[in-house]
Amino acid sequence: MTKALKTSEIHGSMDDFNIVGEVFDTPVVVKGKTWLPVLELFVWGFTSWLAGKRRTERTMLERMVVGAITMPVLVGLEWAHNFAHAAVASRIGKPMDAIRITWGTPLVIYFDVNDPTVTPREHILRALGGPVFNALLLPVALYLRHHAHPRSITRDLADVAVGMNTFLCTVSMLPIPGIDGGPILKWSLVENGRAPEEADQVVRKVNSVLGMILAILSALAVGKKRTLLGLMIAPFAALMLAIGSGFLREQ
Repeated sequence: MTKALKTSEIHGSMDDFNIVGEVFDTPVVVKGKTWLPVLELFVWGFTSWLAGKRRTERTMLERMVVGAITMPVLVGLEWAHNFAHAAVASRIGKPMDAIRITWGTPLVIYFDVNDPTVTPREHILRALGGPVFNALLLPVALYLRHHAHPRSITRDLADVAVGMNTFLCTVSMLPIPGIDGGPILKWSLVENGRAPEEADQVVRKVNSVLGMILAILSALAVGKKRTLLGLMIAPFAALMLAIGSGFLREQ
């Protein structure tokens, strides 16, 4: 994920951060107690639930153990996704401003999403780093899943790796400002002659249309008793509709 800070907030915000490291020329920062691994605890609960759903004969303890083993894979891929963004940004000489650890997850920070010193092509390359990384890992995860015993923990690990890599290289490409697909669409338009403000308008219109489509798909999924799928789609539909209406803005 990415976050843009308004120019007037830059210095005050950074003064409140503590730098705990650096990766690919990007400072890793924390603020207050938001470094606490809340996400990891939540994901542990989710992966424990998955372990029980896959093999209902597992005891609660066994589910929690399998969840504790698979959780680092799921969370680690999210971290690696963001580090891949940082690696590409550093490679092209336009490093990110910061990676903020927020409740156990990395949050990519750009102070100015319309930074005039970054070309449209460089904006696109920075946004593509994470999805391309996960797309390259997906065949490896699929291979491991194919060769793992269906009732083994290795299969659990491979299933999580396949699911998370698929999610990160597909859903992250939705044209939502603040995640990868939004900047890719916006700066592709700018590269083809649109002004950044015009490109933003196009992105909002695309979000309105796709948001309505996703809302319909979510309702259909719930209506066909695929409630979990419907609930997974609904937040993206709501987010895209909010962006399309102008209620939410990237900066």
